[in-house]
Amino acid sequence: MTAERIVIVGGGLAGAKAAVALKEGGFAGSLTIVGDERHPPYERPPLSKDYLQGASTADDMLVVPAAWYDDNDVVRIEGVTAESIDREHRRVHLSDGQELPYDALILATGASPRRLDIPGKDLALTLRSVEDSDELKAAYADASTVVIIGGGWIGLETAAAARAAGVDTVLLEREPLPLQQVLGDELGGYFADLHRRNDVDLRTSSSVESISGSGPYVVRTDGGDIEADVVVMGVGAAPRTELAERAGLATDNGVIVDESFRTSDPAIYAVGDVANAYNAARGESLRVEHWDNAIRQGEAVAKVVLGGEVTYDWQPYFFSDQFDLGMEYVGRSSASDEVVIRGDKDSGEFIAFWLGDGRVTAAMNVNVWDVNDDLRALIGRRVDLERLVDPDVPLGEGSE
Repeated sequence: MTAERIVIVGGGLAGAKAAVALKEGGFAGSLTIVGDERHPPYERPPLSKDYLQGASTADDMLVVPAAWYDDNDVVRIEGVTAESIDREHRRVHLSDGQELPYDALILATGASPRRLDIPGKDLALTLRSVEDSDELKAAYADASTVVIIGGGWIGLETAAAARAAGVDTVLLEREPLPLQQVLGDELGGYFADLHRRNDVDLRTSSSVESISGSGPYVVRTDGGDIEADVVVMGVGAAPRTELAERAGLATDNGVIVDESFRTSDPAIYAVGDVANAYNAARGESLRVEHWDNAIRQGEAVAKVVLGGEVTYDWQPYFFSDQFDLGMEYVGRSSASDEVVIRGDKDSGEFIAFWLGDGRVTAAMNVNVWDVNDDLRALIGRRVDLERLVDPDVPLGEGSE
C-alpha cells in the first residue's frame, strides 16, 4: 500500500533531509515533522566549529529555509515530544495530547550527550543544540579557564574554540592519546601535538572523579584538583531509543534496522544517529553519528518509503576543523590496521591510510582537498604500498 500519511519523529538533519527528498520524489500526501526543539531543522557540525566561534549564524545552519516547510505543505510541530507509538492502530501520541495517524513512520530521534557517572556531573556543560552552543559561547566570553572532559571530536573542537576565544584550556582524556580508539597511536599522537602546539594543556591517562563548586568549579582528578570557570563534558552520545523501546521495536546500540532502514515493524523506519543499520558493503551493522550519514540515510529512506529500492552500502565519512587543521575521514579502521602516510606530516598536509590484510580500510586527508572521492573508491581494494604513498603517483593507480 502506498503511504498517504507520513510522520517523521525528529526535527534534525536526517528528518529534514527525508522530508525534502519525499517532496522532491513527488509525495503529495500528509507529511508531518515532530521535533522537541523550537527551531527549524538545522545542521549540528557548526555548533562546535564556526557557530561556536562566532563565524556563522543560526540561519546559516538551517537545512532548508524556514519558509520551505509552509511552501511545500510540510507540517512542523515544534517543542513537542513523541510519547508513544500505537503500532496496531498506527498512531503517534504526542506530549501535548495530539495523536498523529501514519501509514509510514520515520524515527530520526538522534542522540543525547552522555555524562560521566560522577558527583557533580550536571555542573558541566554539554554540546548538542543551538542553545548549548550559545551558552558555551557566552561562557567562553567571560571565562579565564575552561576544563574540557573528553578528548574525542567534540572535546577537541571545543578546545580549539576555547583557545580561539583566548581562554586557558585544560583538556582531560582518559586514554593515553586523544582519538586513540578511532585513529590509533600515530595519528592520535598527531592530534595531541596539534593541541599542545596551540597551548592546550592536554592531560592524558586522566580519570575525572568529581565536579564541585559554583564558579570557579573544582574538577577532581586522579592527578589532583583543577579550578575552572567553565567545565565542558564531551564523552560521547547515546542514541535516543526510548520511544522505540516503549513501542517494542528491536534495539541494540540504537534502533535495529535492515539495509533499507526498516525496523522490526515494516511500517516504521529509523535513520541518522539513532539507527543501527546493516551496511551491505561492510557486512555489519553500524551506528554512525555524523553529518554525512544523516544526510544520506534521510534521503535514502524517503526513496524506500516511496516504493524504491535503496541499500545502505556507503562507507562512513566525517570531517573536523581544529586550529589550522581541516580533515576528512572515510571508511572504518581497526586498532590492528597498519597506518601509512602519503606526504609529510610535519608539513601539515598529508593523507593517512589504514590497511588490513593488504586492503585499504580507511583514509584521512589532512589539509589536502578534493581527493575524498578518490579515497572512498580505494576502500576495500588491495594496493601497491609503494605507489600508494608516493605523492607523484595518482591516487588509485596500482590498486586492485
